[in-house]
Amino acid sequence: MTESQQSGPDGSSPGNGTLHALSVDVEDYFHVAALSRVISPDDWGSLPSRVERNTERLLELFDRHQVKCTFFVLGWVAERYPQLIRKLADHGHEIASHGYSHQLVYDQTPAVFAEETRKSKMILEDIIQRPVTGYRAASYSITRESLWALDILAELGFTWDSSIFPIHHDRYGIPDSPKTPYTIQTSNGVALREFPLTTARLFRLTIPAAGGGYFRQFPYPLFRHLFRLASKDDTQPQMFYLHPWEIDPDQPRYNDASWFSRFRHYTNLDKCYGRLERLLNDFSFGTVSESYEAYQPDRIKLHQNEMIRLA
Repeated sequence: MTESQQSGPDGSSPGNGTLHALSVDVEDYFHVAALSRVISPDDWGSLPSRVERNTERLLELFDRHQVKCTFFVLGWVAERYPQLIRKLADHGHEIASHGYSHQLVYDQTPAVFAEETRKSKMILEDIIQRPVTGYRAASYSITRESLWALDILAELGFTWDSSIFPIHHDRYGIPDSPKTPYTIQTSNGVALREFPLTTARLFRLTIPAAGGGYFRQFPYPLFRHLFRLASKDDTQPQMFYLHPWEIDPDQPRYNDASWFSRFRHYTNLDKCYGRLERLLNDFSFGTVSESYEAYQPDRIKLHQNEMIRLA
């Protein structure tokens, strides 16, 4: 069976279970944290951009499968390709913010974070002419050290977030935070819906099963098993994410990056598109908002200090 064939020996097929959240972080290959030590933000404007072409390929795939997605758009990209963002919205997809400059939240001051996030929100709303209420931090960098960002999001008018990854990782994660959609009550008393990134429990280990590098590095049958396991046999909505550059094996290569960074960024780029098509055939997907609303048993409220204890 090839990577592009749709179902596996478990007989999984779309429509048999719940509506999972399909999300794409709209950024270019040179924005990623894995290459940040060899590509300076000062050089971004002079590098050959591939984000428009790659996002268009994803749009065509989603249209063909009649599935709606949430596109978390980087403000830097939206400024340069407003017609692309408008097209995504016109095709019925949900537009959310991915910040402006793809910097880690905990490396920013609250003032800089607030200004950049406000700027990105305004750019997107001006393009699509409707409110933008969802947010995802660069590299899931809302951690125990940056929970203050949740209050700023609420102050700026965001009503939901998908930045918290309940795992241990060198760049992100709040390991003991909830694994299913929930509601955070910020320190200022504002409710903010949270849709965490997917993890699965296997052999007493918590394993990331949300997409991205994990989707490319794990064999597809293993990833599908973990995603189904996390969803309790396809009965609880889970979050899947991808980046446009992950379906682009012809992107420029930076061989001066570390071995580990190159492994994270370049592994199985040539297989990702076919695996994504298999995933769309094996599970049912919709936007983050649609998937969150399909999940009823959450409605938990956590105070910010409780989040810190969980971390």
